[in-house]
Amino acid sequence: QFYDFDSKYMDSAASHVEVPASLPEETLNRVRETAKKAFVAVDGAGLSRVDTFVTKDGEVMVNEINTMPGFTPISMYPKAWEATGVNYTDLITTLIEGVLR
Repeated sequence: QFYDFDSKYMDSAASHVEVPASLPEETLNRVRETAKKAFVAVDGAGLSRVDTFVTKDGEVMVNEINTMPGFTPISMYPKAWEATGVNYTDLITTLIEGVLR
């Protein structure tokens, strides 16, 4: 089974996004801090998604910085924001307002 186009963009039931991930709070904090440092290191602005791996011994490794992550209502980026209390409409509004500043 593959995470193909239909799974990614057409069928929200085909993929499971768990936000936040089922990890100890200490590990989640290290993931967040690592992602922030990576974003700052590349002089990031606006939107992006920092993808990471967590090794069996808890080491956090940056996989990539996705400068244009999926942005459909079923994509991981909006779902991650939704988990923090920011809905899809508010996310779009916030990003547009940020560009207009």
